[in-house]
Amino acid sequence: MAHRLQIRLLTWDVKDTLLKLRHPLGEEYATKARAHGLEVEPSALEQGFRQAYRVQSHSFPNYGLSHGLTSRQWWLDVVLQTFHLAGVQDAQAVAPIAEQLYEDFSSPCTWQVLDGAEDTLRECRTRGLRLAVISNFDRRLEGILGALGLREHFEFVLTSEAAGWPKPDPRIFQEALRLAHTEPVVTAHVGDNYLCDYQGPRAVGMHSFLVVDPQALDPVVRDSVPKEHILPSLAHLLPALDCLEGSTPGL
Repeated sequence: MAHRLQIRLLTWDVKDTLLKLRHPLGEEYATKARAHGLEVEPSALEQGFRQAYRVQSHSFPNYGLSHGLTSRQWWLDVVLQTFHLAGVQDAQAVAPIAEQLYEDFSSPCTWQVLDGAEDTLRECRTRGLRLAVISNFDRRLEGILGALGLREHFEFVLTSEAAGWPKPDPRIFQEALRLAHTEPVVTAHVGDNYLCDYQGPRAVGMHSFLVVDPQALDPVVRDSVPKEHILPSLAHLLPALDCLEGSTPGL
């Protein structure tokens, strides 16, 4: 007779799964620039950031740790390049803005807890589940979670900066399993990114769920993910776990 699957550990992505920015990034950058006497269009900063972040992530993956950078310097460079792409050529004028933005994005005032996140975490703990974080974030994350009242829910917070590998690298998930002294078959990961939060954990034998509007997914991705693994909101998580645990392991 097959044993009933029981999930014991839930690991969590953070950004856009549990937390989001209070204001669009372009607006945050434009507001800080204005305070320093620079007028820049939020849309130009938003577009510049996307390009700068993509290039920086490609050239210096995981905050450039293997290239001798600190995560702080990595982010300061992203901000400088963002303003440059938005038409601000004076790097000296942007430098104090970059420093201010780095500090502001360390503050809980810049972030807000997504609807249902705290209730879901509390319900998971009431159910006896162990919780932990696996996030492609830097060293600021633990303080942000603490200031927003979420840190107490997690046994540990594993960032890509601390681990040395970003999701979807299997080693960050394996490190989390090592820290938790838990097998992948009784572990599930929850997040909003198909590659990092759905495929990544499955590559090491974990279960996973996507918290995303199904209509926002690429049709090819949507068709490749079982409907019961897609959560339109966090309120769908525990019913999805019930469904998973009601299935036969290995099927």
